[in-house]
Amino acid sequence: MMDIIADLQLHSRFSRACSKSITLENLEKYARIKGLNLLSTADFQHPVWNSEIKKNLEEDENGILWSKTKFPFLWGSEISLMFSDGRRRAVHLLMFAPNGDVADQMIDALSKKGRIDYDGRPIFGMSCVEFVEMMKEIDDRIEIIPAHCMTSWFGIFGSKSGFDSLKEGFRDKANKIYAIESGMSANPSMLWRLKEKANIVSFSDAHSFWPYRLGREATVFDIKKLSYNNIIKAIRTGEGLKKTIEVKPEYGKYHIDGHRACDFSCDFKDSKKLNKICPKCGSELTIGVEYRIEELAKEKEGFKPENAKDFVEVIPLQELISVVYDVKQLNSRKVWGVYDLLIKHFGNEFNVLLNASEDELKKVVHEKLARIIMLNREGKLRIKPGYDGVYGQVVLDEKDKIKTQKSLGEF
Repeated sequence: MMDIIADLQLHSRFSRACSKSITLENLEKYARIKGLNLLSTADFQHPVWNSEIKKNLEEDENGILWSKTKFPFLWGSEISLMFSDGRRRAVHLLMFAPNGDVADQMIDALSKKGRIDYDGRPIFGMSCVEFVEMMKEIDDRIEIIPAHCMTSWFGIFGSKSGFDSLKEGFRDKANKIYAIESGMSANPSMLWRLKEKANIVSFSDAHSFWPYRLGREATVFDIKKLSYNNIIKAIRTGEGLKKTIEVKPEYGKYHIDGHRACDFSCDFKDSKKLNKICPKCGSELTIGVEYRIEELAKEKEGFKPENAKDFVEVIPLQELISVVYDVKQLNSRKVWGVYDLLIKHFGNEFNVLLNASEDELKKVVHEKLARIIMLNREGKLRIKPGYDGVYGQVVLDEKDKIKTQKSLGEF
């Protein structure tokens, strides 16, 4: 058996609001630094990106694409469905193909429904049911997973344009949805309360290749051999689906309710008292995941199903370094210096976040940072919750920050 740490929700540089420096080479480079060992190709229906995939990756007999330096990718992408069934709906779905031939058939079918060249995550005016029907007519091995399922604007259960259940959204095709993706603003324990039969996976939805975005959420598979069929079997049955790596839900951009324009946010209890109205301007609040879970939950907080998979919650390492050193820019020279030092000693970021002991960390970095890394692992960091598109923020007492401007060798 082997552990595969996978991030299967990414984007190319051809997707809107994504880094223009995303290449397959950069994705692989920073995936290795993060500790990931399987990625989605992302955006495979985009014609230019598709040509780069076929030029730079070689597919094996198991449906896995390999780079020249032997890093694996899976045929995968994300699309946006926008339609009306009496009310406006907008849902993002992940789709995966068992091989390049099927991927080409999917591209051909989608190109007949709309343009696929203007955005790496194209929009189609069809319902969830229509999309599943179209894909399953091509090949039943195609996997479809609702992305960031609770997100306000584009989650299948989102407050703005989502549904109250998989059955409502996919109707007679709901039995073809085997998993849902948690997204940053929710975690498995929140989703367990919905009592949906689907398994739970987690991926980053990275819009760049930097390790504070790539792999910030991931799924760990425990399988005998890396193949498309084994990955999909684990997703569909739970057998081989080991655990998910999540961020704290408060870190996500849609955890609580709020109105970004007014710099106002509140928890679901206060939001109820306000009738979901911003007290500063009178506009409707963007209702977040916390409130939506309370609306849809069939079980009380703390419910855990028998087949529940384990999960861990950690904030990305560069976020921790920046807050400890009180540096706002995650890509600053200072943050990268400390980050690179840790990677040099521990091999990859997941080893730092999940495995290295406090004593081992203290030999490499300042004891304050070592302690924050441990508190992060233990789920004891205080986070100001995110809302209405604003990321949550780690909050530290001044005594926990490093005030002196020492060089990297003077921790």
